[in-house]
Amino acid sequence: MLQSLFPVRLATLLLAPLALAGCGGAGTELPSASYANAPIAPSEEYTIGPLDEITIHVWRNPELSADKVRVRPDGRLTIPLVQDIPAVGKTSTQLQEYIAGELSKYIEQPIVSVIVNTPEGNFTQQVRIIGATPQPASLPFRANMTVLDAMIAVGGLNEFAAGNRAKLIRQDRETAKQLEYRLRLSDLVRKGDASANVMLMPGDTIIIPESRF
Repeated sequence: MLQSLFPVRLATLLLAPLALAGCGGAGTELPSASYANAPIAPSEEYTIGPLDEITIHVWRNPELSADKVRVRPDGRLTIPLVQDIPAVGKTSTQLQEYIAGELSKYIEQPIVSVIVNTPEGNFTQQVRIIGATPQPASLPFRANMTVLDAMIAVGGLNEFAAGNRAKLIRQDRETAKQLEYRLRLSDLVRKGDASANVMLMPGDTIIIPESRF
């Protein structure tokens, strides 16, 4: 009797961890993206990243203005009278206030405006797509961006992709914990199932595994 029960108990012990693993965050799906019930809303305010191209205008002082300045890889930029301005991580408003403060040493009450012409996005405001896709990439996040937008940008799935086993990795800003959600990219890209489309957030990472042969 004991010998007949041993294989059953052994199988139960072996399968228990797998069952528990299936209950983790990776099995959770995000709600489908829908624009039907709510107006499209702006995203959180953009912060400047390395290689962003910006224009700095100083009112009534064109000689101090700078058109299409590229933020250096070290996160700084230079304009007339002010060198090595720390730009990365600042919003446009914060940057123009900083520049105005520096220029106030030379001119009275400078009025500065900052325009981001070509955003590249810092790491916390990018969406990364890696794995079985023709063009893995880091994309600048934009307001109301969805998984479908990201997949179009990287050329969809390659022939070996296991799209319905893809994961979305997201950092919970309140708890600082890493969360995982299951994506159905094959249903979305290959079958046109709109219910598989979900909203993205800045900093999301999409991981697409290959099929097991």
